[in-house]
Order: sequence, then structure tokens, then C-alpha cells
Amino acid sequence: MASLYHPVKIGSLQLEGNLFLAPVAGYSDRAFRSLCIEFGASFTYTEMVSSEALTRGSGKTEKLLQRAHNEKKYAVQIFGSDPERMADAASMVADEATPECIDINAGCPVPKIWKNGAGSALTRDPDRLALIVRAVTDRMKNKAAAEERDTMPVTVKIRSGWDDSALSWKEAAEAAVSAGAAAITLHPRTRAQGYEGKADWKILAELSALIHSSHPGIPVFGSGDLFTPESAKEMLEQTGCDGVMFARGAMGNPFIFRQAIEYLSEGTWEAVPAQDRIEAGWRELRQLSEDSGETAACREMRKRFCAYSKGLEGGAFLRLEIVKASSIEDYRNLFASHGFVLS
Repeated sequence: MASLYHPVKIGSLQLEGNLFLAPVAGYSDRAFRSLCIEFGASFTYTEMVSSEALTRGSGKTEKLLQRAHNEKKYAVQIFGSDPERMADAASMVADEATPECIDINAGCPVPKIWKNGAGSALTRDPDRLALIVRAVTDRMKNKAAAEERDTMPVTVKIRSGWDDSALSWKEAAEAAVSAGAAAITLHPRTRAQGYEGKADWKILAELSALIHSSHPGIPVFGSGDLFTPESAKEMLEQTGCDGVMFARGAMGNPFIFRQAIEYLSEGTWEAVPAQDRIEAGWRELRQLSEDSGETAACREMRKRFCAYSKGLEGGAFLRLEIVKASSIEDYRNLFASHGFVLS
């Protein structure tokens, strides 16, 4: 069982474990990523960053690139449809944020993304995906040669296809790897599914077998329906993938990484006390306030504290108060009224 939790190599990048935080729009900022690292995440990904916004100088993108204080290794995910602009964006990310990896989003099912030819539109357009991956990997190779260092690996995250009648994961994965991708992540739902229904892990198993056979040394990672330590074990066992990415399963539950390590290594895991759950959210609030300002942070933390409170005794009543909080003092007072001690 211990072998299910193991080191992973992505190109020149060596990681100590194979439990990752997926790129989650509106969630995986550095405040949350820092908690995931603290509780055992082997590797973390930023929210997706627009190549258009980045190369056109949008100040809003800079905050998305910030490394957490305890984040020794992390990846920045970028999205777009134009190969050269994606390469320019990757070059800017490498210079300004110096992450250890660039990830290309070819799976986002949100209409405003795929309607512009990005995200999941790329899974159904393997030729364009290959052009983008080649442009980005070539740019990273050239930068590495000029700076006399290892090439920053480029990875790709895809979906299983456009809809049930157009499953293109095989073509997309082959195109990406042949163009230079150092790893493939699959969320085995279609663009049409969004986040509904069940992820088809059988497709992930097929992809793992395909890539391991045709491209030895290229790891395959899985995402989708990972909400417990048990589900991480099941995905690793059933699909043969090299690592897993927690997304919605980590929301309000950064502890899932530590629990999954315990379960994969020892066969058991411990629940997190209510005080520890709220305290973690409190620290996330404080960091987010530093990064985004108190007003924006307190508004954002309403949904996050609601996630932290799921399963707690009296949680439903607590959430009724959480959605009204507008300041750090509001949060301090409401949690104190429920018996939580916060520093």
C-alpha cells in the first residue's frame, strides 16, 4: 500500500509525492495553496491565468502568480488559443514568477473560455493544442539554453472530450505529448458534463496504459471525484495513474492531503477537530486580507468558511451567520460565539 504514495518526476522536476492541488479558478490563490502545502500537498497549481490578460499588462494577473511563503515548488497554469501569445505568456511567467512548471489548460468547460478557443475547446482540436504546446515548450527550451539551466517542464490538463459523442482524449493526449508535454492530467468528464455526473475513471485507466506504453517516463495524473482519502487510493489502484489532483475535494478541507498520505501509507486516517478546521480558515482569511484587502477577503471567505463548516455540529446555523460577515472582527465575533478560540 505504501507504494501508492511515491515520488514523481516531471521532466527535470523532482517531486517528493504524488498528491497535488489542482488549479481551481477562484480558489487556489496563494492563501489557500499555502495551507495545502502545510498539510501535505506534494505540488500545487495556481488558478488559470489568461495569456491575453498577462501579455496585455493586466495588473489583476500579477496577484494570481504570487508564490506562497512555504511553496518551494509550484506550477502556474495559463490558458489561451494563440500559440505565440501563449509562448509569450509562458516566457513572462518564467521571468516574473519563476515557477517550477508551466501548465496549459485544455479542459476548462466554462463557455466564456471555450468560446474563445481555449480550455476544453483545445481537447477537441488536437492540432491547435499541439501548436500551442510546441510553441511553449520551444520557448522554454530556448530560455533554458540561454540561461544555462534545466528546461522548465510544460504540462497539459485535458478533458475526455466535447461530449459523449466526441471523445477526443486520446488524440489530445498524443498531440500534447508528441509536441513536448512532460506530463498529462485528465479530468475524465466531457465539456458538456461540466462538473455534473460521474467522472469516467475507465478512460483515465486507458490513458495511463496508452501513455505509459507509448511514452515511457511521461507521468499521467488524474482528477475528478476525489473527495476522500479512500477515493485517492481507489483512483491510483484502478487507473494506474501516477498521481492525483484534488480539486473540489480540497475546498474547505486542505487536510485531505495529510489524511491521504496517512491512508496510503498506513491504511487509516484521522478526522480533523472542529477547532482546527475553523482555525485553518482563519489563517487563510488573514493571508487573503494581506493579499486582497480586508473587504474583498471577507467577502470571498464567506463561501470558504461555509466549506470549512460542513459536517460540523451546528454548521447549518453557523453558515447563516457566515454569509453576513463583512469584516475580520465580524468573523472573530461569530466564531467566538460558537466557542472557537482564534488568535
